[in-house]
Amino acid sequence: MVWPRLLSFLWFIIFGIAVAHLHSTAANITAPWEVHALKAVRGSLIDPQGYLGNWNGGDPCMENWSYVICYNTTARDGYLHLQELQLLQLNLEGTLAPELGQLSHMQTMDFMWNSISGCIPKELGNITSLNLLLLSGNQLNGTIPEEIGFLPNLSRIQIDQNLISGPIPKSFAHLNKIKYLLLDNNNLSGYLPSELSQLPKILIIQIDNNNFSGTSIPSSYGNITTLLKLSLRNCSLEGSVLDVSGIPQLGYLDLSWNHLRGPISVGRFAGSITTIDLSHNHLNGSIPGSFSGLPNLQILSLDNNNIDGSFPPNVWQNVDFINRTLILDFQNNSLSNLSNSLLPPANVTILYAFQFNHSLLHIIRLYGNPVCATQSQLNTSRYCQSTPVVVPDGYSHEKPICVPCPFGDIPYEANPVSPIPCFCAVPLNVNYELTSPIFWDFLPYQVQFQNYLSSELSLSQYQIDKGGRSRGATIGIIMAAFVAAAILLLLFTIIIRRRRSSKKRYDRRIPMKIDGVKDFTFRQLSHGTNDFSESAAIGRGGYGKVYRGVLADGTIVAVKRAQKGSLQGSKEFFTEIELLSRLHHRNLVPLLGYCDEQDEQMLVYEFMPNGTLREHLSVRTKEPLDFPARLRIALGSSRGILYLHTEADPPIFHRDIKASNILLDSKWVAKVADFGLSRLAPVPEIEGSAPGHASTVVKGTPV
Repeated sequence: MVWPRLLSFLWFIIFGIAVAHLHSTAANITAPWEVHALKAVRGSLIDPQGYLGNWNGGDPCMENWSYVICYNTTARDGYLHLQELQLLQLNLEGTLAPELGQLSHMQTMDFMWNSISGCIPKELGNITSLNLLLLSGNQLNGTIPEEIGFLPNLSRIQIDQNLISGPIPKSFAHLNKIKYLLLDNNNLSGYLPSELSQLPKILIIQIDNNNFSGTSIPSSYGNITTLLKLSLRNCSLEGSVLDVSGIPQLGYLDLSWNHLRGPISVGRFAGSITTIDLSHNHLNGSIPGSFSGLPNLQILSLDNNNIDGSFPPNVWQNVDFINRTLILDFQNNSLSNLSNSLLPPANVTILYAFQFNHSLLHIIRLYGNPVCATQSQLNTSRYCQSTPVVVPDGYSHEKPICVPCPFGDIPYEANPVSPIPCFCAVPLNVNYELTSPIFWDFLPYQVQFQNYLSSELSLSQYQIDKGGRSRGATIGIIMAAFVAAAILLLLFTIIIRRRRSSKKRYDRRIPMKIDGVKDFTFRQLSHGTNDFSESAAIGRGGYGKVYRGVLADGTIVAVKRAQKGSLQGSKEFFTEIELLSRLHHRNLVPLLGYCDEQDEQMLVYEFMPNGTLREHLSVRTKEPLDFPARLRIALGSSRGILYLHTEADPPIFHRDIKASNILLDSKWVAKVADFGLSRLAPVPEIEGSAPGHASTVVKGTPV
């Protein structure tokens, strides 16, 4: 009886050792299903730059796969698990794999600022640990899955600047930990869910540039006591202005470019408010007294409404003018009386334009109001100009005369505020990006931010340089921005009037059908480029801007949009299209289509994901081209040019060959582009003799 018991005991020990060994092995590997999920994610993405090159084998956590962050310890199941995916701005394309939902321990998922298309997988709703879902700046389409609204730990969701359509899910009312909701610059429709007012921790709601046509702002939004920023700009909203007197800490309110009507019947604003923008609506009545006595106010914009009555009395009452900018924009309304209210504090000068006063800009604009024509005795002319003027600040200070810093591979710079005179040092540049700030002007917070940086980085105050611009340069930048805004507004007004008073360009178009070249509508290309947003711009030339776009079938294209000064006659434009449609060669960028309507002329080309040759020859490129690649690109470019000169029908002289006009596709094949300055080559006449002279002078940009 002893031997069987002894054998059983030994067997038990051997079994225990085996189990312990298995757990020890599991402790050193990533959960197999998560490895499988990562490989599926890699398979659904296109990685033209090769950033995910080490995702092909081995263990993600043990071998430190790029942009993958794992937990430091094993979970109860004995495996390592993924904590974060940091795939920010890697030029990725393709789609998001449903297998992402198998990463059940993940906290941060970041795919921002790539070119990923397709739908958001509903399987993301399985990741109950998810805290940050960051998908901004892609080409995602489809609707927002309802499943995302049931993630119990989600605190930030950013799906802004995509092509998402459909309504905002009602399930978002269950996001009890959400603080930041950024859905702006999409194609969302339906209505604004009143359920969002139930979110107990929400700080920022930003849903600009969507289309909730025919709906109004839920009154319950005025009771979100935690809210710091509410931005619903350009959403086709109707109804009245939201009463935000029940939001005690609101700092930023933007309801501009909607269809809001009626008087501005709002209660008292929070003392923390910095920005109030109600411009470009249909508001009427007088300006309420609630706009006065706001100590932190930076911008109050009511322009382009139907507001009448008087300029608000004591609008600058209690405003802290120390270290602060104030802009009051009441242009294009029906204000008819100023009385004596346009009297700022004695130590402050406020103009309609830009006045440099103790490092501040104080602006008031009344252009387009009846008061500008009827009350000249109150000296309103300076407030009623349509364009700003420059007021020199006369600022200057003496600087020590120092020997220049050494010039070479190390970028030494002099620090003028260093306690050591003429001290040269190598600067460390740090980009600090503020996501959805609740202030318009950063100036009042510079000192606090500088103190924070110096303490956190253990540096002295003089070692922190925020931006490095002179005060005069800052004024120039702000002035240029306002001038640009004024010009854009003027152009917008002209376009609207033309559309209303004259027939569209459809009637003037020359009907033409060219094989292989599609006639796109303006709406198609506008939708594909997110209304020609700056985030879609990939280049600019004398002809106009070039945008990255996505067609309805998912094809990625480059849209070359002519600026107003570059428009041709319809006949000349179609002649150019017909000419380009004849060019077919592996080393020429192919023309896919065009648009000629609504005073727009656009050419649609195949998109080249690897950009221009110039970008890869730059000293700032991360991975310089090796010699074989340079040779292949040179040969490909030469073949394209040879085709233009000898084989095209008719032959063409390009006349603007340069590195920025040589594009590279996904396989690094060189393709010649931009035929805006091309000229037809002379061809032999019937007798076989060519013209005696042809201008081949180089045009374009000297390099």
